[in-house]
Amino acid sequence: MEKILNLDNVEQFSQLYGLETLHPLVSVVDLNEATRAVDFIRLNYGVYALFLKLEVACNIKYGRQKYDYEEGTIVCFAPGQTAETTATHDRIQANAYGILFHPDLLRGTPLNQAMKKYTFFSYEINEALHVSEEEQAIILDCLKIIRKELEHGIDKHTKTLIVTYIELLLGYCMRFYERQFITRSKSNHDVLVRFEQLLDDYFSGPAAELDGLPSVKHFADKLCLSPNYFGDMLKKETGKTPQEYIHAKVIEVAKDRLSGTRETMSRIAYSLGFQYPQHFCRLFKKQVGCTPNEYRLQMMS
Repeated sequence: MEKILNLDNVEQFSQLYGLETLHPLVSVVDLNEATRAVDFIRLNYGVYALFLKLEVACNIKYGRQKYDYEEGTIVCFAPGQTAETTATHDRIQANAYGILFHPDLLRGTPLNQAMKKYTFFSYEINEALHVSEEEQAIILDCLKIIRKELEHGIDKHTKTLIVTYIELLLGYCMRFYERQFITRSKSNHDVLVRFEQLLDDYFSGPAAELDGLPSVKHFADKLCLSPNYFGDMLKKETGKTPQEYIHAKVIEVAKDRLSGTRETMSRIAYSLGFQYPQHFCRLFKKQVGCTPNEYRLQMMS
């Protein structure tokens, strides 16, 4: 097995490609300026990274899958993720740009807490962002502004300005991803149909009682999507999170069983995957406004 390089700082990435580092915690990279070739590398990221690829010069593999990684594509990595990069040509340079920044850069800033909303850092398996020429230009302009600030030299304003520009860059990526969810609405609808079928199968068979309430990851895996991408796509399509969708299904099935069978409330709770009936009662009352037993009495009257 090839050795994994732990990318603990931005300087290590610059050294790999023979690039200059202007700040210890953040680096804007232009692989057209690379002076060293990297044919194959496995990186365990200890930094955040965002790359814009403008040509098919390498393949990136994250987990067991190759990225949907063609011309005009953005991919992102967060600390703790491992990815492989394999060159597809003999040139040292590649028409690709990016930014790497260490989590310490964000300490004490509003962006540090806001990073969790940029869920695309955890997307994977054919979930890369395809950007138009106009969108590419916006990304490149953001990177140029950050690079210009790095060339200015470090002073008391540097951190605030750079973090502000990074937040602007991530905001654009969020906008572009939301646009992509819209342009892929047909395939997203197909995913939604499959999800609903998986939900029906899970609660109509013994799975719920045997394995408990299903997680979002359970269904994301079945759909070959990352949990974050699945969640963001479903929210865009339906206005509900996967968890809300699962809970709605639980309540729907519970209502059918409360009104159509003589099973006890506890038996229904266990069959739906609840370890404790009181947890079922709490969710039911929150969603419906009354307890399961009160609902059954209403249906009988």
